[in-house]
Amino acid sequence: MLGNLNQKEIDLLLNRQVVGRLGCHAGGLTYVVPINYAYKNGVIYAHSAPGKKIQMMRENPEVCFEVDEIDTIFRWKCVVGWGKFEEIKDVSEQEQTMQLLIHRIMPLVDTPAGHPSHGITANEFDAGVNIELIVYKIVLSNCTGRFENSSL
Repeated sequence: MLGNLNQKEIDLLLNRQVVGRLGCHAGGLTYVVPINYAYKNGVIYAHSAPGKKIQMMRENPEVCFEVDEIDTIFRWKCVVGWGKFEEIKDVSEQEQTMQLLIHRIMPLVDTPAGHPSHGITANEFDAGVNIELIVYKIVLSNCTGRFENSSL
């Protein structure tokens, strides 16, 4: 059976997952990348090092976000949301966002000390030094959700 997720089911799926796919478009190019995130009150929170994704979202802040939960090809849930990229510049809001991300993602890491730089620095011992970390949010304006729950 195919069906639509209601708003409560959409929020539950967004809260349950920590990896989603962010789609951005600029200069005639569409770019989709997986990101770690935290969800709260209709907003996706994340951070990134500088790169193509950030460059494109600064150029065109209208983005798409997708998250799914797939048990089998006949049993899955998916949410697609559209929203606007906003870079978080306020230091207090950056700290709150990073705490939200840490509390959401770190319990799922097998060895927290194993990857302190999370790909932001070339060497583990450089973590926390000379990092240009961009903290941002995607304020969702519209979301849709679908599911399939078939048994063959």
